Amino acid sequence: MSPISFAPDTGVWLLSTPRTSYALRVDETGAPCHVAWGPRLTLEEAGRLAAAPPAVAASSFEGRPGVGEELPVDGGTRYGPPSLQARFEDGSRAFEWQPAGHDVREDGGEGELTLSFRDRRYPLRVELHYRVRDDTDVIERWTVVRNLGDQPVTLLRADSAAWTLPPLRDYRLGHVTGQWSAESRLHRDRLAHGETVLTSRRGITSHHANPWVMLDSGEATEDHGRVWSAALAWSGSWRVTVQRTPDGRAGFTGGLGQDGTTVPLAPGEEFTAPPFAGLCTDGGFGAASRAWHAYVLAHVLPHAREDAPVLYNSWEATGFDVDEVGQKALAERAAALGVELYVVDDGWFGARRSDHAGLGDWTPAADRFPDGLAPLVRAVHGLGMRFGLWVEPEMVNPDSDLYRRHPDWVLHFAGRTRSELRNQLVLNFARDEVADWAYAWLTRLVGDHGIDFLKWDMNRAFSEAGWPGRQDGTDRLGPQYVRNLYGVLDRLRADHPALRIESCSGGGGRVDLGILARTDQAWASDNTDAADRMWIQHGYGQVYPARTMGAWVTDVPNQLTGRTVPLRFRFHVAMAGALGIGGDLTRWSEEELRDGADLVAEYKRVRHLVQHGRLDRLAPPAEDAVSAVQYTAQDASETLLLAYRRVGRHGSPRPPVLLRGLTPSARYRDASTGAVYDSTVLAEYGLVPDLPPGDWSSTTTHLIREA
Repeated sequence: MSPISFAPDTGVWLLSTPRTSYALRVDETGAPCHVAWGPRLTLEEAGRLAAAPPAVAASSFEGRPGVGEELPVDGGTRYGPPSLQARFEDGSRAFEWQPAGHDVREDGGEGELTLSFRDRRYPLRVELHYRVRDDTDVIERWTVVRNLGDQPVTLLRADSAAWTLPPLRDYRLGHVTGQWSAESRLHRDRLAHGETVLTSRRGITSHHANPWVMLDSGEATEDHGRVWSAALAWSGSWRVTVQRTPDGRAGFTGGLGQDGTTVPLAPGEEFTAPPFAGLCTDGGFGAASRAWHAYVLAHVLPHAREDAPVLYNSWEATGFDVDEVGQKALAERAAALGVELYVVDDGWFGARRSDHAGLGDWTPAADRFPDGLAPLVRAVHGLGMRFGLWVEPEMVNPDSDLYRRHPDWVLHFAGRTRSELRNQLVLNFARDEVADWAYAWLTRLVGDHGIDFLKWDMNRAFSEAGWPGRQDGTDRLGPQYVRNLYGVLDRLRADHPALRIESCSGGGGRVDLGILARTDQAWASDNTDAADRMWIQHGYGQVYPARTMGAWVTDVPNQLTGRTVPLRFRFHVAMAGALGIGGDLTRWSEEELRDGADLVAEYKRVRHLVQHGRLDRLAPPAEDAVSAVQYTAQDASETLLLAYRRVGRHGSPRPPVLLRGLTPSARYRDASTGAVYDSTVLAEYGLVPDLPPGDWSSTTTHLIREA
């Protein structure tokens, strides 16, 4: 069956994914309208659904329904949040749909539909793009707007897509909020009537929100119920507006940008919005997460089939006190633990002795690395590890040679104060010469030293986001900044195919589908406290897979929270993602080094399950109850259970945990104890995790299916 089909008699387009259907049509006014998004339909069924009368008769006071169009525009009797607002040179606004053709392309298991329109009066063309694949229920959508005239056009809003939900008894909105070191806090709340806006105005994805949503009727659970979800592939400022109308409908629109900024279109210029991908599932929030994980691993992440290496990062051990001798000593201890990738963090370059100076001067500090980085890189490679380096290419300290040479390269407004955060300013990557400068020194650094890994950091939000001397510079800056950032990453990876990159922005400030398409993992948070990380990782994993989630074991008392938890608990929490170590190994006792090596070895035995397997959240993080996550091989041949208890209270009940995703009527053997379990018992009656007594208790259970 073709993934894209059309019925000329009803005008309905039907997009088919493995388990869902998405239907739309062009109405009598020429506007593209939503028909259905949910369980599979035939083209005939979709046509009859499109012809059905509306559930609520339209009032003469209301105009067009508030939701239900594929890209609501500003114009006519529309009063909801528009996805597209255009202002023409003569002062006229609005857009009137006039169909201008369509295009269908199919290649193997992939299909793309393009619906073309133009304004009935002005030379403005709009294309709606839809992409479906035969291995995922995720539908990618984006919009292209082209100025065909000889006068400039200003897009006051240019979203990627709008999504419409069916009428439900109630609506619940799921999303994450947070701040630096407290990212990805999950919220699921009843959707308010009116408009709910989720946004970042910071120039980056942000710690405070993330560009994805999940909606349901309020009845979905982790394992049951229909859930609709969408995620934006964009790494700059963004905005998603969710609307609940008085007539019992809900929908949302999203794209790049923020209030107060526009998209200028010069004559002949084209604007392409970033993909806004969506999916529907009947399996609850867990199934939605697993569908997103599979999509990211199959179609977003560049090297998803690789195992992320166990890394060591020097930051918490050394701070800015970085030199060749100290790093070699740490590298020897890291190698003994079983680390596979050694990463030197901040402080290796220029006059960088604190966060007050040196950013922008990307040459090794001569007093700390008298022969450059080459001897350290050779030593690390000689220990059997890959070598990684921290960089922050988008930033500059005012106290730096680069800033003294190019003060005009930073974001600024002429005559305005240049606000500093963390004693630094943001370089204007929207300027091609800045992006080219960054690419040049990065490719030289990687190539000259044989660097295997970059931790690419971005430690502050935009301010004074201006571009003096450039017409419409402030409006062009945001989109062009991100596109040039993507361009640098793309060129760098093309030059060095073996290079792997981690996205970091003060922790989890830049995690999204756009940046993950160009990096290999993300630093989820600067907060490495295992107790806090349980909640951060719970929210992160709603959309993004464990393969992308950097998670470190660091020292106690924790530098941020002052909390002390056992080494084993810290490891077990970090083992739920891409394991890293960030403690000062020169201060670890012999017992800690032995235990650490054993735990690293244990992780290596099961990381294929964590990084490539199916995630089931069996019990969410809790203060005084057992929480558990399970990772299962795609063929169900083995599974890993990670269980945690923060507070151990005498006499508290110990309910069993019901495992998921196992082969029916099979038997599974515990790799550590040899105990054998029936899958039916594990799934229907459960397993009581063997947690040691006391607070901060954790355990792993690795089960292998018997032949």
